[in-house]
Amino acid sequence: MTRAEMGLRERTRRAVRAELAELALGLFVERGYERTTVEDIAAAAGLSKRSFFRYFPTKEDVVFGDVDDLAERIADDIRARPCDGDAWACLHAVLRDWEPRVHAAQRDLAGMRLIETTPALRARLHQKRDELRDRVTAALRERPGASLDAFTAELLTAAAGAALDAAAREWLRSDGTADRAALIDHAFTLLAPRL
Repeated sequence: MTRAEMGLRERTRRAVRAELAELALGLFVERGYERTTVEDIAAAAGLSKRSFFRYFPTKEDVVFGDVDDLAERIADDIRARPCDGDAWACLHAVLRDWEPRVHAAQRDLAGMRLIETTPALRARLHQKRDELRDRVTAALRERPGASLDAFTAELLTAAAGAALDAAAREWLRSDGTADRAALIDHAFTLLAPRL
């Protein structure tokens, strides 16, 4: 969606969501996730608790920003890819192209470490990943001319998810110095199906 297509109300909503997410992450890093309340985040933003919940359904969701929108856009990109290449190549190409935006949505090193060390956030991350994988699996099967059965599509999507997870963890181990795109390429190469 271009800026011209997005209305003022939607741009304002996204700006407030981004501000809330940034404030929340700062508070979580400073105070700890468990010790930071929704009231604390709302007060830091000059909002009421009720207003906070207009932007995010739960405290966990503030960490994940617009992941749902991002997931749908990735699925749309997969659906739009022609079936002239195999499904694994399609997943690799799409996820490689989206890597900078996925990385931006995951915030920074501090945010990723917060997620990795907070059980409630790790659980929410796994739920979000499962939802994304369901969308990607469906999108692989919906590509024009695709003839993937559900099992194969799900298996390829799970393998692609494992590649992304391993790349993200290696990036964390490197203290954010490793090239995330190169890690993704390497992971996809190592996991490439041998049919």
